[in-house]
Amino acid sequence: MAIKMAVPNKGRLNERAVELLLKSGIDLGEDWGRKLYVTAKDQNIEIMFIRAQDIPAFIATGAIDIGITGEDLAAESGYKIKKLMDLEFGACRLSVAAPESSGIKNIDDIPNGAKVATSFPNLTKKFFKSKGKEISVIEISGAAEIMPYLGISDLIVDLVASGSTLKMNRLAEISKIMDSQAAIYSSDAALKKNGAEIDDVVASIKSVMTAEDRKYLMADVPKSKLEQVEKLLPGIGGPTVLNIAGNDKMVAVHVVVRSRDVYKAVNDLKRLGAKGILTLSIERLVE
Repeated sequence: MAIKMAVPNKGRLNERAVELLLKSGIDLGEDWGRKLYVTAKDQNIEIMFIRAQDIPAFIATGAIDIGITGEDLAAESGYKIKKLMDLEFGACRLSVAAPESSGIKNIDDIPNGAKVATSFPNLTKKFFKSKGKEISVIEISGAAEIMPYLGISDLIVDLVASGSTLKMNRLAEISKIMDSQAAIYSSDAALKKNGAEIDDVVASIKSVMTAEDRKYLMADVPKSKLEQVEKLLPGIGGPTVLNIAGNDKMVAVHVVVRSRDVYKAVNDLKRLGAKGILTLSIERLVE
C-alpha cells in the first residue's frame, strides 16, 4: 500500500518542498502542478497538494502519513504530531508588533483588554496568558499589518522574516512568541504502520540537503605530498586515493568537502603541486 504524503499547495513553503522531493528522486510526473494529488512513478508514494495549515490535522487524523509544513502551523493546530526533521527553509518568527506611535515598547506596556489581530489565535492566547495579560483576540485570515491603521486592533501577532514589512507599515516588533521553519511531520500511528517507508522518504530528503552543502573534489597530487593532503582533506572517512596509470609519482585523490571549504582546499592543493583539480556538485549524499 502506498504511503500518503502532503506538501503545501502554494505559498512560502511550496516551491522548496517540491524541489526537495524532485531532487530526492520522487518522480511527480510532468503535469504535477495541475493536479491535487499524484502517484510517484515506480514508487509507493502518493503526494497530496494541500493547504499548509491543514496538513497537521490531516496527519493527526490519519488521512496522510507524512507531511511538510511550518512549525508555526503545527504548533497553532494543537494536534499531537511528531516532528521528524527540520528542513532549514521558510525561516521566520511569530511575533507581537505594535504601532510605532503607540508608545508600547514591550509586553508590560500592553494594557489589559487590548485588541490583537492575528491568524494564530491559539498561540496568541497561550502567549498572552503566560504573560498574565488579558487581551481580546480578533481572528483574521488576511494581512494583519493594516489592522491597527484601520482601528480594528491595537496590536498584531504575525510571522516576521526580515521585519521590513512591519517597518513599511510603521509597526515595531516588541516580543517574539516562537521561531519557525519548515519541517517534516508524521504521527505515532503512521510510523507504527509504515515506519520503514516513511524513514526512506526522510532519509532521501536528508541526503539531498546534505549534498547541497558539499562538493566532490578530485585532484592529481604528488605521492610525496600525500600525507599532507590527507590532513588537509579528511573527507567523510578519509580521501579515496587511486593510482594513475603510467605515472608512479602522482596519485588521484577524490574527496567530499563542504562548499565553504572549497576555496581553501583548492588553493592548498595548488601549493602542494596538485594538478587537474576539479570540483563537482553532488545530487545526494548519505553519510
